[in-house]
Amino acid sequence: MSEHSPLDVPEGDPFGPHNLPYGVFSTRADTNPRVGVRYGESVLDTAAVAAAVGSPHAALLAAPTLAPLMAAGRPVWQSVRAEVTAWLTDPAHRAAAEPHLHELDRVALHMPFEVGDYVDFYSSEHHAANVGRIFRPGEEPLTPNWKHLPIGYHGRSGTVVPAGTPVVRPAGQRKRAADDPAAGPAFGPSIRLDIEAEVGFVIGVPSPMGAPVPRTAFRDHVFGVCLVNDWSARDVQPWEQRPLGPHQAKSFATSIGNWITPLDALEAARVAPPERTHPLLPYLDDTGAEAESDGYDLRLEVRINGETVSRPPFAAMYWTAAQQLAHMTANGASVRTGDLYASGTVSGPEQDQVGSLLELTKGKGPWLEDGDVVEIEGWAPGPDGARIGLGGVHGQVKPTGWTPQRR
Repeated sequence: MSEHSPLDVPEGDPFGPHNLPYGVFSTRADTNPRVGVRYGESVLDTAAVAAAVGSPHAALLAAPTLAPLMAAGRPVWQSVRAEVTAWLTDPAHRAAAEPHLHELDRVALHMPFEVGDYVDFYSSEHHAANVGRIFRPGEEPLTPNWKHLPIGYHGRSGTVVPAGTPVVRPAGQRKRAADDPAAGPAFGPSIRLDIEAEVGFVIGVPSPMGAPVPRTAFRDHVFGVCLVNDWSARDVQPWEQRPLGPHQAKSFATSIGNWITPLDALEAARVAPPERTHPLLPYLDDTGAEAESDGYDLRLEVRINGETVSRPPFAAMYWTAAQQLAHMTANGASVRTGDLYASGTVSGPEQDQVGSLLELTKGKGPWLEDGDVVEIEGWAPGPDGARIGLGGVHGQVKPTGWTPQRR
């Protein structure tokens, strides 16, 4: 056995054999993007190993995005995962796999898939109540429909970007100060730039129009999860969002992690969702025994300029990803390979568990400044006490590109 082999991942590494998230990478020696799997602090060139051992899935792994693999369906996902696990852990495959492991800091990571449609939900009761108290003081914090359906809106897929992409401070309309009620709105760079720590779900297998996806078919359609930062302009949002919801306050940038964790890596993290306080319509009803583990115990951590500011718990989310997919298609809307839907801001019941600066500062700031670096990391419980790393999503705020226009 060679010394310091990248195959010898330390026990307890969050990117060990129980995890194996997928991404797309290239190297200086081979600039063609292809599918890779993170293993410890290395990336396995799955296309190269598949070709070397004659895998029937070689073409899927040689593709420049994850889309062909994602569209292949759950039996293929499980077969490929079993192959990759064997390449990395079976001594019989050591000679074939070891030459195709690349140090993580020496590869270029690419957008793992082309985003089709993007839907953002609003599924944390704690977050929704906190925001309601800030934006609608004196009113009921939850809207009358909130406990009956997963509220969501269609976002802008063209500005979903991979981790590490700089985020330019947006400009937009905002209401002027309360001491000048007669004045019209102002336009300029956002001065209340915020984050939203979320979890994204990536569609693999499409569905046809007119055929709703039942809640029980979630695992047949969703390929995996990634971490999401849905950047938000809090001064633009309240002025524009009534009556149709967020638009420019959210459409300027959404960052996703470069690694997609397959659902099969999260089996040990499945938990019961929170107790339902209102009866649900049949297509959303998850009170039966078969839905006892529709939730996921994912632990997030938000850091700004290296300082941890919050640790949001995903297990507290009221609406599950399975319910979100069922509701998203209940009207007959189709989903396509590469569609992305996000959980909405993940917030827990405690002040150090909220997923936005809006909640953390109760709407008073401070907000993000130019140059600030935001990192969202995460992990989930794995088998036998292991941790499953969810990778991370990070981005730095850059100064606005907007300049005042002369009349």
